[in-house]
Order: sequence, then C-alpha cells, then structure tokens
Amino acid sequence: MRLFVRHTTRYKYDQPLANAMQQLRLTPADNPAQKVLTWAIEAPGIERATTYTDAFDNAVHMISRAGPVEDVEITATGTVETVETNGIIGNERGASAPSSIYTRVTPLTEANQAISKLATLIESPDKISGFHTLMHAIRDKVDYKVGVTETHASAISALAAGEGVCQDHAHIFIAAARSVGIPARYVSGYLLLEEEQASEAHHAWAEVRIEGLGWVGFDVSNGICPTDHYIRLTAGLDSRSAAPIRGIRFGGQEENLHVEVDVVQAAIQQQQ
Repeated sequence: MRLFVRHTTRYKYDQPLANAMQQLRLTPADNPAQKVLTWAIEAPGIERATTYTDAFDNAVHMISRAGPVEDVEITATGTVETVETNGIIGNERGASAPSSIYTRVTPLTEANQAISKLATLIESPDKISGFHTLMHAIRDKVDYKVGVTETHASAISALAAGEGVCQDHAHIFIAAARSVGIPARYVSGYLLLEEEQASEAHHAWAEVRIEGLGWVGFDVSNGICPTDHYIRLTAGLDSRSAAPIRGIRFGGQEENLHVEVDVVQAAIQQQQ
C-alpha cells in the first residue's frame, strides 16, 4: 500500500521568545514493513540543521531560531510504501545499541504489583500467543479515552485510572514485558484510519523482541499487530525519548500547540 502523510505542528507563544531550539525526529526509515519513497521537512532553520542518528537509530534534525520568535510551524510530508508483515520487523542489522537497552526501566515504564500480575500472561511457551493475550487484557482494563491522562503519564497511573490513549496502552505493555526481562520499546508513527475517522495527532504502539522472530509490534489500542496501514516513525524507551519533536525555548510563558496529521492512500491524494 502506498501512503501519503502530511504532518504539521504549529507553536504559538504569548510573548516573543529570545530563542527556540528543537529536535525533529520526523524522518521515517526503511524496514521490512515499509520503504520511504519521498520525504521532506519544512521548518525554520532546516537548511542549517545539524543532523545525526540518536542511540535508538532515529534520524534527528536539530534546528534553532533566534528571536524574536512568536510562532513556529513545522511540516513533514512524504510517501511511504508499506507491506503486510503481521507486525514483524525482525532482527535489525547494524543497530546502534544492543536490544538489552530496551530492558531499561524508565519512570514512565515502571511496573507495580498490578502490572507484574499482567506480565504473568506472557509466561507461555508460545510467546506470540502470550503477548496477544497481554495486549487484549490491557485493552480490557484501560478504556480508550482522550483527555483523561497527562501528556507523559506513567504506566502505573494509566492502569490505575482505567482510561487512557495509545501511549498509555503502550507504556503498560512495555512495563509488563520489561518486568520479566523481555526487551520492549515504544514506537510512534502514523496510521491510516477508516474514511469516517479523523487521523490522530500521532499514533503509538509497542514492539517486543521475541526469540526466533526478532522485533514484533503490538497495537494495544486497536487490538492488533501493525499492518500495512501503519508507518513507523520513531522508537525509544518511552514516549519522551521517541517524541517526534522535542524542544527548548528561552522566554515566553504560555505555549499553544496545534497538530494536524493527514494520512491517505497516495493514489487518492494524487486525484485531488
């Protein structure tokens, strides 16, 4: 499937900033489930950006803008060819860090007794079956509801609330996997939804490393492994390290953020 993405992020400040710096993790990479055909980023200072690959193999553009800065608009657009792999990314060659780094617990992926109890569902000779059971158990315990958890809520708080969004589901799944020593990572990306559904600002799911298969994705919110409707953008230990945009600003008090994401089949886009 060929998917076209337009991802626009707008920042508006109550007072002009003296300076703004942002890390853009807005460039997807090729993998067995996707091939990037075209991709471009429009942002203030992008032509002078410092580029590098971070510890989790995300391509990063570091941009800065001297003041006075009243607003910032960043747009990523591109076309990606996706194929169905049943969520399997496999074993990555030449990865910057060993898979064991993804057993590291962060404040957002700590486990408590309730999460450790969920993790017992993984204890099966058939790990794929165990992770599918875990995925559905988390979805049953945490209803999908927007606006009830904080931007970077922890797995423990989201499970206790019983409500949350895709990043909360991913954090709980990751916390359960890591609690039994299985490498798990947070993935941020894009999802082609049905026509009547509006695209999310961004979508998130989890990947775990299973012996014999390598990395396999699980989307708790939708109860499936990622399909050819998904584009994988970033990966990290949690939603903070995998955030598509992270920044530092000097000056100003209030920040107004607006994000628009459109994901359509490329053939449809070309006819418009």
